Amino acid sequence: MPMEQTGSRETRLRRAMPRLVTGAAAGMAALAAAVPAAAEVINQPQPWQMGMMPPQSDVAQSMVSFHNGLLWIITLITVFVGALLLICIFRFSEKKNPNPSRTSHNTMLEVAWTVIPILILVAIAVPSFRLLRDQLIIPEPDVVVKATGHSWYWEYEYPEDQGGFSFISAMLEREEAEASGQPYLLAVDNAMVVPVGANVAVQVTAQGVLHSFAMPSFGIKTDAVPGRLNETWFRAEREGIYYGQCSELCGSGHAFMPIAVRVVSDEAYAEWLDEARAMFASVDDERRVASSD
Repeated sequence: MPMEQTGSRETRLRRAMPRLVTGAAAGMAALAAAVPAAAEVINQPQPWQMGMMPPQSDVAQSMVSFHNGLLWIITLITVFVGALLLICIFRFSEKKNPNPSRTSHNTMLEVAWTVIPILILVAIAVPSFRLLRDQLIIPEPDVVVKATGHSWYWEYEYPEDQGGFSFISAMLEREEAEASGQPYLLAVDNAMVVPVGANVAVQVTAQGVLHSFAMPSFGIKTDAVPGRLNETWFRAEREGIYYGQCSELCGSGHAFMPIAVRVVSDEAYAEWLDEARAMFASVDDERRVASSD
């Protein structure tokens, strides 16, 4: 990471907002023991990966299935059109047809190449609209988290019924990531934590410039717009750490504001809420004092 552009993580956060970092690493390390290590491997990009990350929610599974179906349709259309072109090139070449045909049109062909594409588009539209409905109609949430994009890190806020606290999530430096066994450029100091199988509503906004909250494993990507509150949702099907990134070009630190969501059991989530409430209460107090000054 270029030091002249971004500086150390601690320096960036001190300049941006008062925070208390004591005990954060210990709290995350204690929580990591509750998550199976094998579950973490598939939830991040892999070297030479060609396809999407394995889907870990119903919506993401529907997106992957729709994408794979479109690939088959696109391939079949490409092969069919390519075959027609080859037939025309060789069958109707000047060498084989010294006297060109004077045919002006063919009614059946014109009807076919109008009706068939319409039917194909309708067949694509039906599952597409169904997927949009699943993405945009948010079910009754079990957990609500507000994600605010800053330059360049994320802040997560849990409402009063979930503890009433907020915290900053910043990328770990290379040495810290390697020491914790997490991937550099994706690992963070404080991940968003949610229970497995719960409907999680994420309210997304930003301060300063545009950002985008993207989590491929859950099939979500929502713009973070200053002064506007967008909303998305997911329901994770298995425990583990899931990685995403800001997907809106937002400045020199754009590549250094990853997203990490840790999915845990209900018991581990309740324990984490108690720890996080105590850990970050003083952070919120400092913010209130700073804002009043």
